[in-house]
Formats: sequence, C-alpha cells, structure tokens
Amino acid sequence: MRPGGAVPGEPGFRLHHRGRATGRWRAPHRLRTPTSARDDKPTQIKPGRNEHMSHGVMAPDTVALDLPELGKGRHTARLSLIGVIATFGGLLFGYDTGVLNGALPYIADYFRLSPLQEGLVTFSLLMGATLGALVSGRIADRIGRRATITGLGALFFVGALGCVVAPTYHILIAFRVVLGLAVGGASVTVPVYLSEVAPTEQRGSMIGRNDIMIVSGQFLAFLFNAIIGNLLGDSDSVWRLMLAVALLPAIVLFVGMRRMPESPRWLMAQGRSAEALQVLRTVRSEERAQAEMEEVRALTKIDAVARSTGWRDLLAEPWLVRLLFVGMGLAALAQLTGINSVMYYGTQVLEQAGFTRNTALIFNVLNGVISIVAMLIGVAVVNRVNRRTMLILGFGCVTALHVFIGVTGIVLPIGNPIRPYLLTVGMLGFLGFVQGTITLVGWIVMSEIFPLRVRGLMIGASVAVLWLTNALISLVFPPVVQALDFATFLLFGGCCLFGVIFTARWLPETRGRSLESIEAELATGGPRA
Repeated sequence: MRPGGAVPGEPGFRLHHRGRATGRWRAPHRLRTPTSARDDKPTQIKPGRNEHMSHGVMAPDTVALDLPELGKGRHTARLSLIGVIATFGGLLFGYDTGVLNGALPYIADYFRLSPLQEGLVTFSLLMGATLGALVSGRIADRIGRRATITGLGALFFVGALGCVVAPTYHILIAFRVVLGLAVGGASVTVPVYLSEVAPTEQRGSMIGRNDIMIVSGQFLAFLFNAIIGNLLGDSDSVWRLMLAVALLPAIVLFVGMRRMPESPRWLMAQGRSAEALQVLRTVRSEERAQAEMEEVRALTKIDAVARSTGWRDLLAEPWLVRLLFVGMGLAALAQLTGINSVMYYGTQVLEQAGFTRNTALIFNVLNGVISIVAMLIGVAVVNRVNRRTMLILGFGCVTALHVFIGVTGIVLPIGNPIRPYLLTVGMLGFLGFVQGTITLVGWIVMSEIFPLRVRGLMIGASVAVLWLTNALISLVFPPVVQALDFATFLLFGGCCLFGVIFTARWLPETRGRSLESIEAELATGGPRA
C-alpha cells in the first residue's frame, strides 16, 4: 500500500499501475474490463469523483495499490498458452457462424428447403446463441469460468457432431440450437475469463486475440468450404464434411481448458484466496502475484457492490434508461448493416451475382481475408481517431457501398461479364468498412459508456438485442432476397444512413476521456444520449 492510502470501501480508494517501460506511476484510472488494445493505457480521472450511488450508498469503483513490473519468465509463456487455448472458443464462434456461408446451399439441396427453411437453419443457431449469452454469465459466476468454458467445449462438440450426422431437417435444427448455446456462451464467457487472468497492462491485447480468432474462424470456414466444395462438390453429403471440421477445435478447447487455471478473481470471490494466489504464481512473477492479491481483493469488494445493483435501480434513473437505449440501438444498427447476412449467405449472393457455386466458394475466402485485415487496421488506428468519427465514416461508406451493390445488381443483367466482379468489389469494400469501423468501435463504445455498477446488466441487454437482431435478419434474408433480389441491399443502405444520423445525434464521444468524466457528463444531461 502507498503511504496514506485509503482502504477498500472508503472514498479515495484508487488503483495505481506502474508504467511498463519507465517504472513511473501512472495516474489513477477506473476499473473496467478492457475490450481492445486501447485499454493497455490507463485512463485519467478527475480527483474526488470516484464513487457512485448504489442503493443509497456511495460505491467505490477505483482502488489504490502498488504493482511491480510484470517482468518476463516462465509465467509469460504460461499466460500466452492460456490466451491460445481459451480463444479456441472464439475460433469456434467464428467457424460455426461462418461455415453455413458455403454449406447452406448444399444443405438446401439435400433437404430440398424453401427460402424460409433456409433462414431457419441460421436462425436456430442465433436464437440458441441469444439464450446462451443470457445464461452463461450466471453459470460462470456459479461454477467458475474454466468449468464453464470446458463445458462449452463439450457443447460445441455435441452440437457439431449432431449437425454432421443429422438424418432429417428437424434434427439438424435441434442441434443447431445446441451449437448456438455454445456460441452465445463463448461470446460472453471467454472475454471475461481472459480479462480476469491477464495482467492489467495486457488485458486489451489478450481480449483482442479473441476478436482476431473470431474472424480467423470465419476465414477458416470459408477456406475449408472452398477446398471441400471444389474437391467433393458432387457428393450429396459434402456439407457434412464442412460442418465436421469444427469437431477438432472443440476437442482442443475441451481438453486444453481442463489444464488451464481458474480465474483468480473468481476464486477470490468464492473465498478461495490460497488457490487464487497459487494461480497467480503460475502467470505472474512471485512479487507481482503477491501484490495482485491485494488488487483482486479490492476488485472483489467492488464487484459485490456492482452486483447488488439491479434493474429497479437502473430504470429509476432516466439518464441510464437513455444510455441503455443508445447501447441497444448501436447493437441493433451494427447488425442492420447486413454484415452477418453476407457472412452467412455470401456464397448464394455471389451465385446470384453470376459466379458458379465453386467459383463463389473460392471468392468467398476473400471475405475472411478482408475481415482480418480490416480488423487489424481498425485496432491500429482506433486510439488516434474519435469513436464518433469512425462510426459516422463507417456508416456513411457502407451506405454508399450498399447503394453501389444494389444498383449494380439491378441495372446490369446477369450475363454481363463485369457484373460479378463489380459486385464482389462492392461486397469486399462493405465487409472491410463494417469490420474495421462499425463492428470494432461498436464493441468499444459499449464497454465505455455504461457505468460500472450497472455495466453487466446494460451490456447483457445490449448483447441480447444484437443476437436477436442478427437472428431476425438471418431468418428473413433468404425470402426477402428471393422477392427483392439486389434491391435488398438498398434496404440495408437505408438502415446505415439512419446509423449516421443516430451516431451524430445521440452517441457521446468517449475517446481520450475517462469513464468517470463520461459518466459525470451524461448523468447531468449532457452532450447527447
């Protein structure tokens, strides 16, 4: 403890972190779960405003402790291994949501599905994901992060195997729901586990790995679809092989997580401090592990206050309700760009553009490449460009690209030789701008605008809206495309245009500002939200 420091539960109790390169003390910052590399740098706060009302008492959300340098050694290799194994959950998330892009046309032919039934194949996974996202947090709080992710590995395997061997359409739908439960659970639990195991100065990069693994999983799905489809496309059951690839990473996740440690923060919350210290000693130096025990104790006290706040407290304050609608609106608009419709149905869209099925599968691999590159570029610039600027630019460019795709698809006849290539360029540009701006910044903003005491509730509600919107769009996309053809993209363009207005009118700017100052400004009515 620094001389004169306060104790947990008293005003002024703050956490200070030593700079990695210089060893100098950085300014105090709000405790939060980082979601990108931006969070590797603590945020400044205004002195004297480090408490929040919760059930009529002031709840601290900052603490003050001296943390030694992280250093290097065997613990750094152990930490890297944890990051690799746990993010297989993100890889499976990406693969299982992306594999239908190439498999669905074969599934539709095999079971002779109508457009609505095709939509249900995707919709069933997303509804399962909605439920999985809602319940996995409570399960992880009860049985632990590691046990939950291990169980999700088993659920991924069972769901994937059931889909592979499904003899009927209805059994396929049932196991798609099971797979969805695992996808939704992984989308919530894996980032929480990583944030609680990682040291503060590496949390952003650790969670960023999971984001990269998600788009990498989608890329691998497109790649294996192209290889399997071109080699074995004449087989009626080629789609089963595409789905079967997911079995291997599910085994790796299940087996690997059994050898990974439990979250020390969760162990402390259960009163198992000796086990928490033992875990910290495997992923930190001895000096750092001892120091972080004090941090974990403080975080546990803060979480207890945060968990005591419920929906009644949230709905009692109008500014929190407005903020919740901003978060939910941003989550819905991120899906109304049509991003996942292209990720799920890209092969069919390219077929309608004029490519053969096998050629469409090959070109679809570019979707995965563009997604990874755009995400890497977005992470590199997100700390240098305002959040609102990136979102307005993203929504504006995506609006223009939707109009380009829609007009090209409507005006140029199917036999035109340049039609498929123009549409491919439009789709790749669309994917790049969505992934590098809207998807990335949307998650960052949702992690920044919600106060700590109701953060879990508000993010949970926003993520549920995201999955529900995703599910509904995926359900209606095939019949809408059948009815409107490429005019469907003009509808998405209208939604993105509203996204420009929504961002400019209601979204607060958060870059370069402390969570404290953001909350103080919004609580007093100000600007936006």
